[in-house]
Amino acid sequence: MKSTGIVRKVDELGRIVLPIELRHTLDIEPKDALEIYVDGNTIMLRKYQPACIFCDDAKDVRLFRGKNVCVNCIKDLNKDI
Repeated sequence: MKSTGIVRKVDELGRIVLPIELRHTLDIEPKDALEIYVDGNTIMLRKYQPACIFCDDAKDVRLFRGKNVCVNCIKDLNKDI
């Protein structure tokens, strides 16, 4: 993990502000969803990317009946029919 040297305080509602330079670097736009991970006492944020419910791949994901399914799994499902 690489330190940015940026320190932010948590406000009374539990919020922090991500600096604009960091948002630009990581391509985080207003209203983007972030996933929160915890590893021991470390909190990690990652830009959310929907993944396939079958193989967990995040490439070429389509929404099918409210579920995320990748193109490869759609092809596999069509073979079984």
